[in-house]
Amino acid sequence: MVKPIISPSILASDFANLGCNCQKVVDTGDVEWLHLDVMDGHFVPNISFGAPIISALRKQFPKTGDKPIIFDCHMMVSDPEKWIEDIAKAGGDSYTFHFEATKDPNSIIDLIKKHGLKAAMGIKPSTPIEEVYPYADKLDMVLVMTVEPGFGGQKFMADMMPKVEKLRAKYPHLDIEVDGGLGKDTIQPAADAGANVIVAGTSVFKPEDPKEVTSFLKSTVEKAIESRSK
Repeated sequence: MVKPIISPSILASDFANLGCNCQKVVDTGDVEWLHLDVMDGHFVPNISFGAPIISALRKQFPKTGDKPIIFDCHMMVSDPEKWIEDIAKAGGDSYTFHFEATKDPNSIIDLIKKHGLKAAMGIKPSTPIEEVYPYADKLDMVLVMTVEPGFGGQKFMADMMPKVEKLRAKYPHLDIEVDGGLGKDTIQPAADAGANVIVAGTSVFKPEDPKEVTSFLKSTVEKAIESRSK
């Protein structure tokens, strides 16, 4: 059975206080992952950050300890094979490349695993979920974008939920992540559809005390998972 996972997107943090902001959401006790959006200005129009920032953040959240924070690296980049080694060396744990960014997903998956990272594939809203099926058995996670990648603060696209439903029905033990516009008002349809990994940006980083939000998101997903298991 999959676990409920909240993965706050650091793109919504105050970069001048990145470490403190991330510590605040981790301290809620509901957060086991941090979602790191790497944008190259080619695959998506914006540029965010790269391996040096990930490496610096890893020093604050070391891999040693009882419950190390998982770095969920979402690579919105062209030529995703170029950055796998850098992200592994910087301290990444999971590497999500986009189906639309490569003509050979199998080789990308193999290279990711060769470098000791979890392999995940993301799809844009316009990409049919069926494109994922030939690779799903090799993947640790699939990311269904619920906004157009490249910009924070967009509105949740509820019409992406049938993709999640189809994927969950076909792969009951696969981690399924949703990213874009997730918060207290939109978590229920995502959880009901079968998403268990929730990327939340402004809804988590904006409140002075994020505990109420992270707890609500996690409990909603947990209840949906329990309901499906009956």
